[in-house]
Amino acid sequence: MPIVKVIEIIASSDKSLEDALRNAVTEVSKTIHNVDSVYVKDIKVHVKDGQITTFGCICKVSFRLDENR
Repeated sequence: MPIVKVIEIIASSDKSLEDALRNAVTEVSKTIHNVDSVYVKDIKVHVKDGQITTFGCICKVSFRLDENR
């Protein structure tokens, strides 16, 4: 029976929320294998002079542990 582990990460982008999520998946996939899903726990933006400068999200990433290791 596979075991699923969940970790929490923070990702950001100066382009968009979608780009922040893509960055999250790209970066976490460099060291974590078998990623199944990403749950967005919270969203925030940084504002300067009335303009959004950075999009950020706190995500829970779930992945299956490798049974062969």
